[in-house]
Amino acid sequence: MMLNDTFLKRPFAHRTLHDVQQGRPENSLAGARAALDAGYAMEIDLQLSSDGVPMVFHDYGLGRLTDETGPLAQRTAAELQKIQLKGGDEGIPTLQEFLDLVDGQVPLLIEIKDQDGALGPHTGDMEQAVCELLNAYEGPVALMSFNPHSMAKCARYAPDIPRGLVTDSFSNEKWAIMPRARLDELVSIPDYERVGASFISHHWENLHSKPVSRIRDLGGSVLSWTIRSAEQEKQARENSDNVTFEHYNASTKAA
Repeated sequence: MMLNDTFLKRPFAHRTLHDVQQGRPENSLAGARAALDAGYAMEIDLQLSSDGVPMVFHDYGLGRLTDETGPLAQRTAAELQKIQLKGGDEGIPTLQEFLDLVDGQVPLLIEIKDQDGALGPHTGDMEQAVCELLNAYEGPVALMSFNPHSMAKCARYAPDIPRGLVTDSFSNEKWAIMPRARLDELVSIPDYERVGASFISHHWENLHSKPVSRIRDLGGSVLSWTIRSAEQEKQARENSDNVTFEHYNASTKAA
């Protein structure tokens, strides 16, 4: 399934249009409302609660974004909804709450966070739960993940929803927790055709790489992450079809 042109027009607010100084934590309903008001599309992240409910939250642990500690996956959805996000006055939202709020008004780019632990094949519960919700959603939505196995599962559960891969050079120290051999495999984006992807979302500083050029040659769309200034946006747009941004207001002229 190809990525609709609507995904190439409005910039994507990274983890919603968040600004804790304005009471809008990342991946919050408040951030979503702000993005809707500004006319931006949204990128959000998903983790799975202990009772199998997709939650809109980036981290595996609760500590950075809330006053609680421990893995999100050890709490039920009802418990997580009661945990207030730092810098806001709302709890951790479910994906269903997000879908009800957005209601097709702008495109949603949804990243399924790796549930395997090493970008391997042990995944599926999250993908099935997410796809069950999205198959009943009528707005523009696309799925992506760093883990190609995740997108292969989504191809099975929701073949009509566009799929993509989040990609990188994987040279940053943040990747030190992952097996180096696995990262070396993923650099060339070898699974693009296998999982039926129609786009990638690639780190903006590495858009000139040969693997990214190959995706363009295949007719795939290239999105870029994460843009944090107008100057970075200008550079990224030279080699990508759209941007995912935060900490400034991206240009909406293309919309």
